[in-house]
Amino acid sequence: MPRVNRILLSAVLLVLALVIQVSVLGRLQLPGATPDLLMLVVVGLALVYGPMGGCAVGFCAGLLADVAPPSDHAIGRYALVLCIVGYGAGLLKPEGGRQRSALSALGVVAVAAVVSTLLYAMVGALVGDTAARHVGLTGLVFSALLYDVLLAPFTVPLVMLLARRFDGDRAVNETVRGADGGSGLGALARYRTTREPSATPYKKKRALGLAKRP
Repeated sequence: MPRVNRILLSAVLLVLALVIQVSVLGRLQLPGATPDLLMLVVVGLALVYGPMGGCAVGFCAGLLADVAPPSDHAIGRYALVLCIVGYGAGLLKPEGGRQRSALSALGVVAVAAVVSTLLYAMVGALVGDTAARHVGLTGLVFSALLYDVLLAPFTVPLVMLLARRFDGDRAVNETVRGADGGSGLGALARYRTTREPSATPYKKKRALGLAKRP
């Protein structure tokens, strides 16, 4: 069931992000790059699902962007970029899927914005797309970093919250087990259940022994 919940939630969020990306953000005509809402959703899901889940979500998100109009690049180009970004963001997944501070999530978004822009330009150069040279790679990187970091506080925490809600049982179990797989609250509960029954027979034996004395 958690796997089905992940697939359904990821599909809904990716389609919604793509629609907003194409119909709203893509028409703002901002200088430099376009705010990448799809990449922010991938980062938010990867920070909860881990590297493999982030890789799968990133590939699907990039493939959707590759085939959605008005796409003007080779199919698979952005899928490769978001696949790598999703895997890298998943490697930074915190325990239990919860970030200790908002700055850490913003740091992941900042790195993802720079890496995705550079990777997209590099893959484009390999397939003969020289659009990044005409626009200016430095301006693209700076604008992508600025737009994505400004948009992240309104997107990434919400995506992570939804992902934890739909995948709550697994996150709670990982937190309870602890880092070594047997510590934390679960180990404390086992300690109490193994120690408490042994105290009662001991007291009874002491009481019986005193009763037999003359």
